[in-house]
Amino acid sequence: MRTETVSRQKASEWLRRWDTQQSSFYTDREERFRVMGDVVEAALAEAEEPVILDLGCGPGSLAVRLRERLPRARIIGIDSDPLLLGLARAAYPEEAEWVDADLAGPAWRAHVPGQVHAAVSTTALHWLTAEALGTLYAALGELLVPGGVFVNGDHMGLDDDALDTLADRVHDRSLDRAGVRENEGWLDWWDAVLADEDLAGLARARAERVPAQDDADSDHKRHHGSNGFSVGAHQRLLVRSGFRAAHPVWQIGNDHVLVGSR
Repeated sequence: MRTETVSRQKASEWLRRWDTQQSSFYTDREERFRVMGDVVEAALAEAEEPVILDLGCGPGSLAVRLRERLPRARIIGIDSDPLLLGLARAAYPEEAEWVDADLAGPAWRAHVPGQVHAAVSTTALHWLTAEALGTLYAALGELLVPGGVFVNGDHMGLDDDALDTLADRVHDRSLDRAGVRENEGWLDWWDAVLADEDLAGLARARAERVPAQDDADSDHKRHHGSNGFSVGAHQRLLVRSGFRAAHPVWQIGNDHVLVGSR
């Protein structure tokens, strides 16, 4: 994929808008990033040249924040969206290695070393089917070194309908208090970025990979696709995949940072 026609300034402008629209879903997004960074930094304190995978890295929001915390780490961001990866490569050319690969299949493993020290993901793995998620967790169980960590920040249910309802209300109230409901939304951001003539090449590459649909619920507009995994389901699957333990270390409503330890 060619990205040299996308300037760093142009990509940075779109990523600022990305961060704004993302905050309309997750008001404590930056705090979640900080907590994830705290976990990775503490877990890798003794590693001289740690390798970190950012799974479903999108435009690099988490990877670039980890780069600030861990300047000696090798960070590998993996995603299959040509447009988001193109923005990441243009805005952050040196901050990480950007890999175009689908996490739902085995091909991504050819782009990473045989052992890694940490894997992270944020608001990405809910897109995977249950089968694909199980395969991914099994691969991480093989790749992570003893003492390595998997850190997942995402919206996860609580295995209880009544508590899920209460947690959703907590989340909604946090959005109200933050005053972010009028921010540019997911649908608007995608409509605008795909219409930007400076990004036409990336938009075409994405259209070739993700065929357009006729209805209004086209792929780039679906945000809440989910495998429905609760935080407990993630914990159980990680343990079955070879992790020593898995527990949440941060939570607001149904938003969690879940850590699996090898």
